[in-house]
Amino acid sequence: MKRKTSGAGTEQAAGRPRRVLPLLFLTLLLLALAVPAGLVIAPALSGGSRSGEEEPPVPPWQQLPSTLAHRTGNPAGIQPLSDAAPVPETGVLTAQLNETLKADGAGTFAGVVQDAATGKLLFDRGADEAMVPASNMKLLTAAAALRALGPDRRFSTRVLASSAPGTVVLTGGGDVLLGAGESAPDAVLGHAGLATLAQSTVRALQQDGISGPVTVLLDDSLFTGPALNPAWSLQDVAAGETAPLFPLALNSARFDPAKTTGPRPQDAALHAAETFSAQLAAAGARAGLTVAPGVARGSGAAGVVGAGDGAAPGAKVLAEVQSATVAQQVDLLLQTSDNYLAEVIGRMTALASGKPASNDGAVAAVLQQLEDLGVGTAMLRAADVSGLTLGDQVSARLLAEVVRSITSGTDPRLRAALAGFPIAGLTGTLGDRYLDGPAARGAGLVRAKTGTLNTVLALSGYVVDADGRLLVFSFIGNGLTPGAANKAVLDRTASVLAGCGCR
Repeated sequence: MKRKTSGAGTEQAAGRPRRVLPLLFLTLLLLALAVPAGLVIAPALSGGSRSGEEEPPVPPWQQLPSTLAHRTGNPAGIQPLSDAAPVPETGVLTAQLNETLKADGAGTFAGVVQDAATGKLLFDRGADEAMVPASNMKLLTAAAALRALGPDRRFSTRVLASSAPGTVVLTGGGDVLLGAGESAPDAVLGHAGLATLAQSTVRALQQDGISGPVTVLLDDSLFTGPALNPAWSLQDVAAGETAPLFPLALNSARFDPAKTTGPRPQDAALHAAETFSAQLAAAGARAGLTVAPGVARGSGAAGVVGAGDGAAPGAKVLAEVQSATVAQQVDLLLQTSDNYLAEVIGRMTALASGKPASNDGAVAAVLQQLEDLGVGTAMLRAADVSGLTLGDQVSARLLAEVVRSITSGTDPRLRAALAGFPIAGLTGTLGDRYLDGPAARGAGLVRAKTGTLNTVLALSGYVVDADGRLLVFSFIGNGLTPGAANKAVLDRTASVLAGCGCR
């Protein structure tokens, strides 16, 4: 049976009917959500009761704020609305969740709910059982990357001068979100553009008195080991859930940035290099410089890649463009659940941790960072860092602890992941969920990372409850009936937390 995988193509909303929000409301909402910690109150989406029953009033802290805080950062993390906000009673909450967290068809669910401020366990069903997490694995990768690389780190794509006159070396430094055109400073995808890189290269060559023909070489030697994880299904690779990994690519290894499903380039680095060569030829023609057709692989003056950034000691840098920050890339991979981007970020995390930029290095680096964070990894078995394989095994408690570290832990670097959690009914892979039925009361309130494989569903995130208490949670279902209504089960369960007084 073909698996339904966890990539952006399977988890993103795709052409389904959506509830339309007033433009002003949505604008204010998204502005409010841009404040990751200074404003802990998520506004609720309004709407009449679909059952004909009168709905309870929305608590003030779940309504649209009248003023917006400035984004100044809050190293202390998200905190309860006040110290007086009551913690849900375990027995009452457990009874409510046991009513909703029931598999539709085969399979079982494990789950954990914790008070974010104190870590108190409020709901425990198989908290320490090893479960396949699907794309919830990306939460671990995001946390590890923010710790090892730092939120403000950028990756450089460089053009180096070769020892052979008239030869330039396009050198990958980990940016797989390159755009074909000019750099777009306000974008994440396409922040660094190959047209801009080509124009800068032409200027540098002119200054060196070179008129052509210029030969382009490609150095993509930053990553080591197999480009494809042997644990991945070749069917998933063919479907475009991921692709062979390289340290440079266009559009997260997509042919078209507007299409996030379907087959990907199988040699994303060469595809990017050929695009650069074409841009170099176009820019060179305007300056009277010619470019030889074709691109070959060769390190040239790049030599042995050093310092994990694609540059070789002593090599002359002719031109350079830099990626969006790691924080922005983490937001993108969480919002869209992009397997390719997650795996590349994992390999860059490995380099920053002093490990090989291979699959094994990425896995080891993520585990090391979690251990250094104080999150127990005894039950963790990782075969990749994107969650695309059934070989990953994670407990719901571990996932909840990672979410708690992001919202309320002692490492302020992790706060950068807050904006990446999809928002129920509004953004990312939750954009087409929470729109109808009992789950609608969680719309705009529940913020969680999704996970989807053929028989696996997961949802881990955070929510401010009706009493103003911040809760973190993780719910994982394994052995589920494919095609059954288990996403609705997860959504109803998380919405219970949003509406919980539970006392």
